[in-house]
Amino acid sequence: MKPIAFLTMDNLDGFISYDQLVAECLASRGMQVESVSWRDRRVQWDDFEMVIIRSPWDYQHAADEFLSVLEEIDASEAILWNPIEVVRWNIRKTYLQDLSAHGIEIVPTQFIHSPTEFQIDSMFEFFGTDQIVIKPVIGAGAEHTFRLHRDSTTAVMPQILTLYADRLALLQPFIPGVIDSGETSLVFFAGQHSHSVLKTPKAGDFRVQEEYGSQVEAIQADPAFVELASRALELAPQPAMYGRVDLVQLQNGRPAVMELELIEPSLYLRYDKHSAARFAAVIRQFVGSGSHT
Repeated sequence: MKPIAFLTMDNLDGFISYDQLVAECLASRGMQVESVSWRDRRVQWDDFEMVIIRSPWDYQHAADEFLSVLEEIDASEAILWNPIEVVRWNIRKTYLQDLSAHGIEIVPTQFIHSPTEFQIDSMFEFFGTDQIVIKPVIGAGAEHTFRLHRDSTTAVMPQILTLYADRLALLQPFIPGVIDSGETSLVFFAGQHSHSVLKTPKAGDFRVQEEYGSQVEAIQADPAFVELASRALELAPQPAMYGRVDLVQLQNGRPAVMELELIEPSLYLRYDKHSAARFAAVIRQFVGSGSHT
């Protein structure tokens, strides 16, 4: 059998990746895995049985180029996971509108192209809050994400207006529960819930990524969280091999989707000792099926 490619980036320095845990599980079953940068133009995709998008955590800097590479893979003999249709849908956070339209509770969200200072300031009243968050519609790793306070936006406003000139911005109320009780990430393999973690920002921060020093701990997710995450995942345009759903608790006590990560999510595999083997088993199953169907 041809080897499997884990799609990554040129250099993972500064990032926390768990790809090797899965590669070791697959190797123990006689399956070869190669880490391949999506930017490497020398790669012959026909040489691989399957290409699994894992850690290309710089794709947001060249999203069109990234999609073009995925289209090349999709046109090759290799099977791409997750499917290109899923990536196209998930790469823009406007997918949140689709979730909401199908009855999935999401964090209240507005999209504004080239937002002005007046429009940004108006979001405090619109959401009825003293704090808002602005982030890119195509983005990863909390890059270019700002937490704004009603009375202290002046200092960063020039930077925000420059960054979001001729660009679609996503604006949401800041959810105090992220600080108070953390953000829950539920990991799924082949549509089945595998494990969950609770991510709490370090003191003075609001970002929950491990790279920013957040505290991460394994938890047993609330059944209501699992049910909501499962319903959100089912709305993807095609079934996914892997996925992560990030949920927060709103002030009304209900869980809401913050993000549905179906391209290159961290899967927090070291927080569940069986999760890497579980993911490897799904990969072996999908290799055996030979297609997306």
